[in-house]
Amino acid sequence: MQKVALVTGSGQGIGKAIALRLVKEGFAVAIADYNEATAKTVADEITHSGGRAIAVKVDVSCREQVFAAVESARKTLGGFDVIVNNAGIAPSTPIESITPEIVDKVYNINVKGVIWGIQAAIEAFRKEGHGGKIINACSQAGHTGNPELAVYSSSKFAVRGLTQTAARDLAPLGITVNAYCPGIVKTPMWDEIDRQVSEAAGKPLGYGTETFAKRITLGRLSEPEDVAACVAYLAGPDSDYMTGQSLLIDGGMVFN
Repeated sequence: MQKVALVTGSGQGIGKAIALRLVKEGFAVAIADYNEATAKTVADEITHSGGRAIAVKVDVSCREQVFAAVESARKTLGGFDVIVNNAGIAPSTPIESITPEIVDKVYNINVKGVIWGIQAAIEAFRKEGHGGKIINACSQAGHTGNPELAVYSSSKFAVRGLTQTAARDLAPLGITVNAYCPGIVKTPMWDEIDRQVSEAAGKPLGYGTETFAKRITLGRLSEPEDVAACVAYLAGPDSDYMTGQSLLIDGGMVFN
């Protein structure tokens, strides 16, 4: 029986890499994204190369949409085993410039989106009559506060707390809950952070990246595939005895 996974925010970047890697690992995958066009492109890429995938439009900040997306994946792909709550945003927020609007936007996507994903997965696992795996996007910024990223960092600390609590609460149902914590990954989202940080410092593009990269022990930025490999481990049987953990896959930016 083919296992089924849903990955939020998988129309591009890390999410896309995760989806492609899970297909390689034998999963049927629901490509869930706010951008319907990019989701469809990724799903088509998978089906053309012989895999099974569907595209689902979803705004993760909307609870009903998340539940509908998971149910659509379960029915269309014939089961449900793994959810990857990957969707997130990371605007630069120097402390004094934080507005109520930006707090709401970040928390609605990065925190509430994870809560709705957890809830929707529980419902799907229950309907299927078995446990499953919930995998959340945290960040190295969820282990140590990052400069200029107060709202993002605090949202990822929240995800780490949710991951630990949900792991305790859901263990009796046969559900494991873990998170992955990337560092600086070469994606469109990082390009935008670099632009904001560089501009704020009055420096040319690339300054933000250079500044952050100095903190990476392995001396290079991450590729989305580096992160996808960690998620594949969390989605597969080798991590069955792990729960409540937020694995750092950041090239050695933060040591615990």
